Amino acid sequence: MESKESSLETSTPNVSPSTAASNAYAIGLTQFQGFWIPSSRVPTSSIISFQKYFQALDDDIIVASKPKAGTTWLKALVFTIVNRHSYTLSNTPLNSANPHQLIPFFEIKLYRENSNPDLSKIPSPRLFSTHLPYPMLADSIKHSNCRIIYITRNPFDIVVSLWHFFRFMDDWPVEDCFEMFCRGEEGYGPFWDHVLGYWNMSLEKPSNVFFLRYEELKEDPVAQTKRLAEFLGFPFSIEEEKTGVVNQIVDFCSFNNLKDLEVNKTGKMAETILPNNKLFFRSGKVGDYVNYLTPTAVERFNNILEEKLSGSGLTFK
Repeated sequence: MESKESSLETSTPNVSPSTAASNAYAIGLTQFQGFWIPSSRVPTSSIISFQKYFQALDDDIIVASKPKAGTTWLKALVFTIVNRHSYTLSNTPLNSANPHQLIPFFEIKLYRENSNPDLSKIPSPRLFSTHLPYPMLADSIKHSNCRIIYITRNPFDIVVSLWHFFRFMDDWPVEDCFEMFCRGEEGYGPFWDHVLGYWNMSLEKPSNVFFLRYEELKEDPVAQTKRLAEFLGFPFSIEEEKTGVVNQIVDFCSFNNLKDLEVNKTGKMAETILPNNKLFFRSGKVGDYVNYLTPTAVERFNNILEEKLSGSGLTFK
């Protein structure tokens, strides 16, 4: 999957801190390779190591997203679809581990802990994830036949979800979070560049990049789960559909079920700034932004998005 983007320089980081840091979240942002990276949690050195050393295999599966776009839900679905012949829903590791532990992040976990980790012993297909934009992925991914599933969401809901998520660090106003998105200075932003990178590749290489909207998954989870399984190379058989396997997986991976699992109610992942796993399960609702953002604010950001996404064919409800 060769990108149209020119190759990125990875030997010498070109970084600059956010000049609009007004809260704990913004203070940790650094501009790197054209995007804003939360470098307090994702050192640029881990990104460089990932770009330099990761060797993709053709059957690798990568979950990609911006934070708060439905990543946790998608990881649960992908893990369950791929491993449904190895585990029943009663003994799946999802009962005792958060989805982020089962599908680790390149930049946040694997290459942060070890600049060149040994990934050769991970059983096939290997499952990975990233919040990095497409241009920042390792070249080996772009030149391989691996599959990328990208999930995005109405950016207004992302704003509100992200604001809630990081209030444990700093009880900052939602207006501050909104302004960061308008400037394109949020984590892994600008939003429009991030989403367009994967959108364009999904059009160019539809067999390698699957573009999914959170709202589509909420509206018809059974149909989207079947599409997802087909893309991943693990389609459901007629017998599985007849016996309700798809519905069982959808129900198990639903927001309410995952939220009620003990590991996600009381658990906490090691070596993370997050106080508990509950933070990954707040609301899951579509359109919750109307309770926090004024119509004037929504119109303003809509105008920005229309300009930035103009001509791409990509729209949000």
